[in-house]
Amino acid sequence: MPAISLEKVKLFVDVDSNPPYPPSNTSVKTILTKEALEFIVLLHRTFNARRKQLLQNRKDFQAKLDRGDTSLDFLPETANIRNDPSWLGPILAPGLINRSTEITGPPTRNMLINALNAPLVNTYMTDFEDSNAPTWENLIYGQINLYDAIRNQINFTNQKTNKDYKLKDDIANLPTLIVRPRGWHMIEKHLTVDYEPISASIFDFGLYFFHNAKKLIEIGKGPYFYLPKMEHHLEAKLWNDIFNVAQDYLEIPRGTIRATVLIETLPAAFQMEEIIFQLRQHSSGLNCGRWDYIFSTIKKFMNDPTHILPERDQVTMTSPFMDAYVKRLINTCHRRNVHAMGGMAAQIPIKTDLNLNKIAMEKVRADKIRELKNGHDGSWIAHPQLATICNLVFKEMGTPNQIFNIPDINLNDYSLTDTNIPDHQVTIRSLNQNLEIGLKYMESWLRGSGCVPINNLMEDAATAEVSRAQLCQWCKHGVVLKDTNEKVTPQLLKSLLDKQVQDLVAEVNNPNNKYELAARYLLPEIDGQHFSEFLTNLLYDEIITLKQPIDVSKL
Repeated sequence: MPAISLEKVKLFVDVDSNPPYPPSNTSVKTILTKEALEFIVLLHRTFNARRKQLLQNRKDFQAKLDRGDTSLDFLPETANIRNDPSWLGPILAPGLINRSTEITGPPTRNMLINALNAPLVNTYMTDFEDSNAPTWENLIYGQINLYDAIRNQINFTNQKTNKDYKLKDDIANLPTLIVRPRGWHMIEKHLTVDYEPISASIFDFGLYFFHNAKKLIEIGKGPYFYLPKMEHHLEAKLWNDIFNVAQDYLEIPRGTIRATVLIETLPAAFQMEEIIFQLRQHSSGLNCGRWDYIFSTIKKFMNDPTHILPERDQVTMTSPFMDAYVKRLINTCHRRNVHAMGGMAAQIPIKTDLNLNKIAMEKVRADKIRELKNGHDGSWIAHPQLATICNLVFKEMGTPNQIFNIPDINLNDYSLTDTNIPDHQVTIRSLNQNLEIGLKYMESWLRGSGCVPINNLMEDAATAEVSRAQLCQWCKHGVVLKDTNEKVTPQLLKSLLDKQVQDLVAEVNNPNNKYELAARYLLPEIDGQHFSEFLTNLLYDEIITLKQPIDVSKL
């Protein structure tokens, strides 16, 4: 392998800082080695121009949608892929055959241990994206935590609580790790290459893969990933090309990497088969990222008054466009011999009210039964105590998965965009609910936490995005509230937002809270005049601190 130049590569971090995880000896320098940096710099220089062009393609397509110059539909140029029944995904990978119960969460040390120790869990989707605020500490310590977990050295004592955390078994016998890197739209400003920030996707993927791929193969599993937020099959092809280069670089067989794609954007729902096809030997299926999918649907149709969605409680998985999305995904995956994974159960146990807890758990059970009957091979949970429910439901398959089950679907070309929901409504309660979720999540994210319990649900960026998008859509089109007969206006939203900030500041009684800062970012996003593509990009600069630059070539 020829030497890779690290000229014009700079780190804006303190490489000598180390996480407080005794007795672990893994340090920041363990992860940011010259060899690892050469690897991710190579990937960035090779593929970043394509990444930026694909992001521009997204903007161009959205602009056409907004002008009415185009519509969402299946691509005529890839009809041959959809119509060819002969191609299939690869054989199932070790550790990814039974995925009945997948738990998700950020890569914090205690959550990693708790998730890997959770009974009846098959896989753990370790999340650098929607449930992780990308502070430098969260990112680099997350890489350290994964490095230690894979080497059975993650045990630690919390110095504040004196609580011990340790794995109950060897990592080879515990749930399979699947890492979700950040999406193509994000950058990592703590590392610049040729005077521009490195792709966050390449940064997260590259460091994890470089340090752990061979160790994962050694323990009988492999480097597995969840890929978020894609809008076009060429974005999947970009990942596939990166996978091939990465495997060649480490001299491991192509096809060792496996990736499950979250179908969480409306354009991607029209390209499911093409996305599986582009990943070829690296595909491990698709997942119904339900909340992001709702967000994407609102965003794509933001300017169209015929596609206004009602309050979030009415947008369920049985809504026409959501039902069509689920059924098409399962049919597509199983025809191509890969997994079709269900959506998130975000409920968390309600310890203070047994009756409410029983109702919440029954809701989880009903949701998982619906997914099983539709044909999913497994599903997501946000809390270890939900594993028993999810596992018992999917045990009814009687097999490790039901890929053999190819359900018939009777869908027309317009089913994926059928947003008509009978008896739909928007109320003053739904305005306040969305403002509360948006404010609370953004405030927590600004303090460095991307996984937030709100009203007995574990919320991440996706639900905050739905809240923001709905408020903007209702305001833009002047929706009339069913209960008060008021029109949603910027003035009404501002008054409600101001009241919520006042109440929340008083409630937490903490001078370090960030509710006023969160509100300053939220208000321009919901007045119907402006809408940023992603909250995470909008808030990013508020949570990073750049140190004096270090010339990586001199490390």
